[in-house]
Amino acid sequence: MKIALVQQRADEDKQANLARGLEAFDRAAAEGAQLVCFAELAFERFHPQRPAEGDVRALAEPVPGPITEAFAEHARAHGVVAVLNLFEQDGDRTYDCSPVIDADGTLLGRTRMIHITEYACFHEQGYYTPGDTGAPVFETAAGRVGVAICYDRHYPEYMRALALAGAELVVVPQAGARDEWPDGLFEAEMRVAAFQNGYFTALCNRVGREELLDFAGESFVCDPAGRVVARAPTGEETVLIAELDLAQVGGSHARNLFLRDRRPELYRDWLS
Repeated sequence: MKIALVQQRADEDKQANLARGLEAFDRAAAEGAQLVCFAELAFERFHPQRPAEGDVRALAEPVPGPITEAFAEHARAHGVVAVLNLFEQDGDRTYDCSPVIDADGTLLGRTRMIHITEYACFHEQGYYTPGDTGAPVFETAAGRVGVAICYDRHYPEYMRALALAGAELVVVPQAGARDEWPDGLFEAEMRVAAFQNGYFTALCNRVGREELLDFAGESFVCDPAGRVVARAPTGEETVLIAELDLAQVGGSHARNLFLRDRRPELYRDWLS
């Protein structure tokens, strides 16, 4: 599977951001990508850098809606899968949401961020309702794909649930600032998750300076052995292309040993 991670900035003009995203999708498709993924809130400013004020529903849109419909058209035209991330409105609630669109333009479903954080410049509890979609894995034309939206990647239970559901690739849309993890811990975390669960991880980060945050970029891909196999630069808009050999999933230590030797009957009491 050839995948593309679109590392782009987001300005105040949402339509211009969307147009850049669609152009990047088309460019990735022309380079042979079978799946294209985007960073957290890829087509709008990162709202949670400031505490929520007023009715935040005005900032969000439904799924399906304008963004998913635009990408469905391009996905269908190119025969390429799209993994997006946007601020979703569903009735009175709003979510950090990743719709997954198959290569024929079908909206397969969505993942909503489960765990919602709250600290300086990441005031997410004022914007997002905790997700109710669980940890779905989507059967796409490119492979079996799960999504761990930003903060969810810190929860080993969630990352393991995606493995148990058969994910071959876990896409991680992120909004990570420069020097947020200066010791490389965020990368190590994704490498360990890939190794322990026997799938590829693809972390796609936004880039660019906004009101309070300077987003780092530095998107990367790990294989099921925990090795970084592709990396994007710091602070630059780019489309990172990576070739994934999905046969490595079935041959991984996790799929042949770690998952086989689990004892979940013991863990239930420990983790409750």
